[in-house]
Amino acid sequence: TTCPDRYSIANIWARISESGPVNLFLNLLWFVLGGWIVLIAYLLGALLLCLTIIGIPFGVQCFKLSILGAAPFGRQIREREPPGGVIALIMNIIWILLPGLELVILHLVLAALFAITIVGLPFAAQHLKLARLALIPFGFRAVSAD
Repeated sequence: TTCPDRYSIANIWARISESGPVNLFLNLLWFVLGGWIVLIAYLLGALLLCLTIIGIPFGVQCFKLSILGAAPFGRQIREREPPGGVIALIMNIIWILLPGLELVILHLVLAALFAITIVGLPFAAQHLKLARLALIPFGFRAVSAD
Protein backbone atom coordinates (compact mmCIF):
# COMPACT_ATOMS: atom_id res chain seq x y z
CA THR A 1 0.00 0.00 0.00
CA THR A 2 1.13 3.55 -0.64
CA CYS A 3 0.55 6.63 1.44
CA PRO A 4 -1.40 9.53 -0.05
CA ASP A 5 0.85 12.15 -1.53
CA ARG A 6 -1.12 15.10 -0.12
CA TYR A 7 1.88 16.67 1.64
CA SER A 8 4.20 16.64 -1.38
CA ILE A 9 5.53 19.93 -2.73
CA ALA A 10 3.54 19.51 -5.95
CA ASN A 11 0.27 19.00 -4.10
CA ILE A 12 0.91 21.89 -1.73
CA TRP A 13 1.70 24.19 -4.65
CA ALA A 14 -1.43 22.99 -6.49
CA ARG A 15 -3.59 23.82 -3.46
CA ILE A 16 -1.99 27.25 -3.14
CA SER A 17 -2.37 28.15 -6.81
CA GLU A 18 -5.90 26.72 -7.26
CA SER A 19 -7.38 29.34 -4.95
CA GLY A 20 -7.07 32.07 -7.59
CA PRO A 21 -4.53 34.66 -8.67
CA VAL A 22 -5.30 37.12 -5.88
CA ASN A 23 -4.82 34.51 -3.16
CA LEU A 24 -1.69 33.25 -4.92
CA PHE A 25 -0.27 36.78 -4.95
CA LEU A 26 -1.21 37.33 -1.28
CA ASN A 27 0.32 33.98 -0.29
CA LEU A 28 3.57 34.83 -2.08
CA LEU A 29 3.61 38.26 -0.43
CA TRP A 30 2.79 36.61 2.91
CA PHE A 31 5.74 34.27 2.58
CA VAL A 32 8.17 37.05 1.67
CA LEU A 33 6.97 39.38 4.46
CA GLY A 34 7.29 36.87 7.28
CA GLY A 35 5.46 33.67 6.43
CA TRP A 36 8.83 31.98 6.31
CA ILE A 37 9.24 32.81 10.03
CA VAL A 38 5.96 31.05 10.77
CA LEU A 39 6.96 28.09 8.60
CA ILE A 40 10.32 27.72 10.35
CA ALA A 41 8.73 28.05 13.81
CA TYR A 42 6.20 25.31 13.07
CA LEU A 43 8.76 23.02 11.43
CA LEU A 44 11.20 23.44 14.30
CA GLY A 45 8.43 22.71 16.80
CA ALA A 46 7.35 19.66 14.78
CA LEU A 47 10.86 18.26 14.66
CA LEU A 48 11.37 18.75 18.40
CA LEU A 49 8.01 17.15 19.21
CA CYS A 50 8.66 14.16 16.97
CA LEU A 51 11.78 13.27 18.98
CA THR A 52 9.62 11.39 21.48
CA ILE A 53 6.94 8.80 20.85
CA ILE A 54 4.44 10.71 22.99
CA GLY A 55 5.11 13.91 21.02
CA ILE A 56 4.54 12.41 17.56
CA PRO A 57 0.80 13.27 17.33
CA PHE A 58 1.64 16.83 18.29
CA GLY A 59 4.52 16.95 15.81
CA VAL A 60 2.25 15.76 13.01
CA GLN A 61 -0.24 18.51 13.93
CA CYS A 62 2.63 21.01 13.83
CA PHE A 63 3.60 19.82 10.33
CA LYS A 64 0.01 20.36 9.19
CA LEU A 65 -0.02 23.84 10.68
CA SER A 66 3.28 24.66 8.98
CA ILE A 67 1.65 24.10 5.58
CA LEU A 68 -1.21 26.42 6.52
CA GLY A 69 1.25 28.91 7.99
CA ALA A 70 3.20 29.03 4.73
CA ALA A 71 0.11 29.98 2.66
CA PRO A 72 -2.99 30.92 4.70
CA PHE A 73 -4.90 33.00 2.15
CA GLY A 74 -7.79 31.15 0.53
CA ARG A 75 -8.18 28.75 3.48
CA GLN A 76 -10.78 28.72 6.27
CA ILE A 77 -10.82 26.96 9.63
CA ARG A 78 -13.75 24.60 10.21
CA GLU A 79 -14.64 22.31 13.09
CA ARG A 80 -14.32 18.64 12.27
CA GLU A 81 -17.46 16.62 11.76
CA PRO A 82 -18.10 14.92 14.13
CA PRO A 83 -16.55 17.12 16.83
CA GLY A 84 -13.44 15.79 18.53
CA GLY A 85 -14.95 15.27 21.97
CA VAL A 86 -12.97 14.46 25.10
CA ILE A 87 -9.87 13.19 23.27
CA ALA A 88 -9.56 16.47 21.32
CA LEU A 89 -10.02 18.43 24.55
CA ILE A 90 -7.25 16.50 26.32
CA MET A 91 -4.94 16.81 23.29
CA ASN A 92 -5.61 20.57 23.13
CA ILE A 93 -4.75 20.99 26.82
CA ILE A 94 -1.47 19.11 26.34
CA TRP A 95 -0.85 21.11 23.13
CA ILE A 96 -1.17 24.42 25.02
CA LEU A 97 1.45 23.25 27.51
CA LEU A 98 3.90 22.05 24.83
CA PRO A 99 4.19 24.34 21.74
CA GLY A 100 0.80 26.07 21.71
CA LEU A 101 1.42 29.04 23.95
CA GLU A 102 4.68 30.00 22.25
CA LEU A 103 3.10 29.78 18.78
CA VAL A 104 0.10 31.87 19.84
CA ILE A 105 2.43 34.55 21.21
CA LEU A 106 4.38 34.51 17.92
CA HIS A 107 1.18 35.02 15.93
CA LEU A 108 -0.13 37.76 18.22
CA VAL A 109 3.14 39.69 18.10
CA LEU A 110 3.30 39.44 14.31
CA ALA A 111 -0.39 40.41 14.04
CA ALA A 112 0.26 43.51 16.14
CA LEU A 113 3.22 44.46 13.96
CA PHE A 114 1.25 44.02 10.75
CA ALA A 115 -1.80 45.87 12.14
CA ILE A 116 0.23 49.06 12.50
CA THR A 117 -0.32 49.87 8.82
CA ILE A 118 -3.49 49.68 6.74
CA VAL A 119 -1.67 47.59 4.13
CA GLY A 120 -0.75 45.03 6.77
CA LEU A 121 -4.31 44.48 8.05
CA PRO A 122 -5.04 41.43 5.83
CA PHE A 123 -1.81 39.84 7.09
CA ALA A 124 -2.74 40.66 10.71
CA ALA A 125 -6.11 38.97 10.14
CA GLN A 126 -4.35 35.83 8.88
CA HIS A 127 -2.09 35.80 11.94
CA LEU A 128 -5.15 36.04 14.19
CA LYS A 129 -6.73 33.13 12.29
CA LEU A 130 -3.56 31.11 12.77
CA ALA A 131 -3.34 32.14 16.45
CA ARG A 132 -6.76 30.61 17.09
CA LEU A 133 -5.67 27.40 15.43
CA ALA A 134 -2.29 27.44 17.18
CA LEU A 135 -4.08 27.59 20.53
CA ILE A 136 -6.52 24.70 19.96
CA PRO A 137 -5.66 22.75 16.77
CA PHE A 138 -7.24 19.39 17.57
CA GLY A 139 -10.81 19.09 16.34
CA PHE A 140 -10.37 21.69 13.59
CA ARG A 141 -9.24 21.52 9.96
CA ALA A 142 -8.32 23.96 7.21
CA VAL A 143 -10.54 23.89 4.12
CA SER A 144 -10.55 25.82 0.87
CA ALA A 145 -12.48 29.09 1.09
CA ASP A 146 -14.36 28.35 -2.14
